[in-house]
Amino acid sequence: MTLKSCAMKVLLPAFLVSSALQANAAGLWLYEQGSSDMGLSAAGRAALGRDASTAGNNPAAMTRLTQNQSTASLLLLDVSSKFSINSSSDPISSPLGTGNGGDAGDLVPAGGISYVHVLNEKVRIGMAFGSYFGLGLAYDNDWAGRYFVQEAELLTMGLNPSVGYRVNDQLSIGGGIAVVYGDLSQDVAVNNVIPGQTDGRLSLESDDVGYGFNLGLLYEFSPSTRLGLTYRSEIDLKFDDAAKLSNVLPPLSTAINAAGLTNSPVGLEMSVPQAIMFSAFHQLDETWALTGNIGWQEWSKFGESSILIGSSSPTTLVSDRQFEDTWHIALGALYHWSEKVTVSAGVGYDESPVSGQNRTLDLPLDRQVRISTGVQYQLNPTTEIGVAYSYIDLGDAAVNQSRPLGGTVQGDYSTNRIHALGGNISWRF
Repeated sequence: MTLKSCAMKVLLPAFLVSSALQANAAGLWLYEQGSSDMGLSAAGRAALGRDASTAGNNPAAMTRLTQNQSTASLLLLDVSSKFSINSSSDPISSPLGTGNGGDAGDLVPAGGISYVHVLNEKVRIGMAFGSYFGLGLAYDNDWAGRYFVQEAELLTMGLNPSVGYRVNDQLSIGGGIAVVYGDLSQDVAVNNVIPGQTDGRLSLESDDVGYGFNLGLLYEFSPSTRLGLTYRSEIDLKFDDAAKLSNVLPPLSTAINAAGLTNSPVGLEMSVPQAIMFSAFHQLDETWALTGNIGWQEWSKFGESSILIGSSSPTTLVSDRQFEDTWHIALGALYHWSEKVTVSAGVGYDESPVSGQNRTLDLPLDRQVRISTGVQYQLNPTTEIGVAYSYIDLGDAAVNQSRPLGGTVQGDYSTNRIHALGGNISWRF
């Protein structure tokens, strides 16, 4: 084996980890935004048009708002993700050990603000700003899968200006531009291949801005029944950085230097999936209303990522994670407890974008089941406040993965869930 091929065998898998983990935060498609529809598990989101948050969800539904309005929301995510290694695993041993990794989750704050302006009888303009995703992984240093992933985080913020237009009494259309900022950081342990020696470390950190658009449609059959349809385009992000290596010893460091990979620029390309959501709202009577969603997301495109290593002999690698497109469904109900109080509840289900044989430790995504409830309270004619809670079951995400200089790690996530608590306030003026 040549020095360069030895270096590639160690570093390219680590770069693939980095590429995938852009999605472990972004790929976990969280509908929770702290807005008033959080208590419905987002069921009916594209058809509600209840407050200014619709500026980012379905701009066509802004036409339902008769006054200028601003909505602010806060969200706290309590993420717990604990891997349980099984007896069939054979990870590479080292002085650091072969532990389960502890709890890779954490407390993650998020939030957003939206505004809708009534330009005239037919036209609304809006702006939505907030954190689209904010999750990551942080395992203990002694865990068995540290050569696959150690720590990773993707923080994003999105800005979405939009416009809605009422065509007639039944039909409204809308559209907007999405500007998404992403910040990626990644750490992976590197096996020094010397008995008794501790691990080295590979670190990457970069940011980028991606652009896309969203379209919306709202059709109101009657004051009690309406349908909404939204489309979000894919958003391409490219993270450029130099590979930062520490505590990497000979002969591995010699191979890396000889291959010209030390401090070489690395380009990681990925796409946030395009998505379609169809929503319905129906008012049964004065107290009860039903809501629902059917959605589709193009995760198959997301599973294809590119890595460019700009060494003295540039190398481009395309990785296909064998992801599949997914479907989403949600059902919800609204109960008007009184003139000022509305109670909501909802359930939702999203398919897993990856099957068990293709799932990896750096991207342990599985199906999602969510159960939610919330309360909205009308303080006065111009101000409404609300709170909501969601429990999100992320599945067991069974993994069976092998890699040179990493061994074989098998197991599942015995604890894999999110508690989400959100609050919102809306002003009309």
